[in-house]
Amino acid sequence: MPSRLSIRPPIALLTDFGYRDHYAGVMRAVIAKIAPAARVVDITHGIPPQSITAGALALRESWRYFPDGTIFVVVVDPGVGTARAPIAIGTRARACFIGPDNGVLWLAANEAGIKSIVELASSRYRLPAVSNTFHGRDIFAPAGAHLWLGAPLADLGPRIKAVEQLELGAPTRTARALEGQVIYVDGFGNLVSNIDRANLVRLNASFPARGLWVTIGNSAPMKILDAYADAPKGAPLATLGSFDLLEVAVRDGNAARRFKAAVGSAVIVAARPS
Repeated sequence: MPSRLSIRPPIALLTDFGYRDHYAGVMRAVIAKIAPAARVVDITHGIPPQSITAGALALRESWRYFPDGTIFVVVVDPGVGTARAPIAIGTRARACFIGPDNGVLWLAANEAGIKSIVELASSRYRLPAVSNTFHGRDIFAPAGAHLWLGAPLADLGPRIKAVEQLELGAPTRTARALEGQVIYVDGFGNLVSNIDRANLVRLNASFPARGLWVTIGNSAPMKILDAYADAPKGAPLATLGSFDLLEVAVRDGNAARRFKAAVGSAVIVAARPS
């Protein structure tokens, strides 16, 4: 019969550490030493280096699929060692988010319903020596492990009132178009924009007989399709992907390379000419 500890929700890790170095493994080792019964799930360690927005989006798209009570330890931290605070956020959805106060936690925590926030200041829940460059090992992983063991959130440090917010920005509406931009590039080279379904529906409703075309850079206009496989092999397309945001892709190819596009590239959705 499983023990009570063995059926506890996991600790989930999300970082930009990559897979070449030892950093992610050492975080897992710290957790194992403090809370050896804890299950650890690696969401990804492949967030582009220092990309707070990419980390925040990946966390937002992941957290709700985990069991209630999961502890998320997130390290995308270009400001490590500076005055930015290490924090933990308790939520009404019972998820707990741990990481730097730089906006990377905001999208997920706000969606989960922020209940309380503490600064991770208690030396009891850190490693004895804290470096200026590896808070994932020295502060965040220990905090997650102690919370998993049952330490109250309030014991980890003083309460704070607010966290750094991250805004993705909304597309701009003109008379017959939406002007957005790429905010995330996934490992397949798909270009995820900040144009959401609701804005597309409103634009389409204004021109019901025309339909919509999508362009990126100097590309030819693309149709919005239901699935990648609806386009011929090698053909570009647009679709509402798993983020429920408009993305530009290439069937069995790489849109980022095809269009020489990256985060910040303009994406235009326009009504077809009459």
